[in-house]
Amino acid sequence: MASIWNLPVIYLCENNQYAMSFSVNRAFAIQKISDRAAAYGMPGKTVDGNDLMAVYEAVREAVERARAGQGPSLIENVTYRWRGHSKSDANRYRTQEEIEAWKEKCPIERFRQQLIEQGVLTEEGANRIEQQACAAIDAAVAFAENSPEPDLATIEQGVYA
Repeated sequence: MASIWNLPVIYLCENNQYAMSFSVNRAFAIQKISDRAAAYGMPGKTVDGNDLMAVYEAVREAVERARAGQGPSLIENVTYRWRGHSKSDANRYRTQEEIEAWKEKCPIERFRQQLIEQGVLTEEGANRIEQQACAAIDAAVAFAENSPEPDLATIEQGVYA
């Protein structure tokens, strides 16, 4: 519909390599999910989802297209989920070596190193930001754990369908 109506929509596919318990390579006969965009009459692009700047550039281009009235786009971010699909997922369908190899491509650590190498950030500055982020997370967890349970009378507030 977005292509038919030339809507300014950006579809962002997080391709984390696995469905519930099997590889995306077993689920698709194509190499890139973004290739499916052509069937809907829109451009598709695949980027390294662990490269913040590659994702930014792809989204920036898609936003420019949408704002120029050129319709929808599909962006496939190839990334990885380190853990199982859910708490009940024993994660037996992949190797520990595969998981560790993807952990080496951590997008946060990768961007941190890029900023340091480019002189935008120092090692000390990066450490300070990380400590502040951890403190903010700890404070949010403590707040949640120490807050009373919500009143059931408000359960539908803020829910829109």
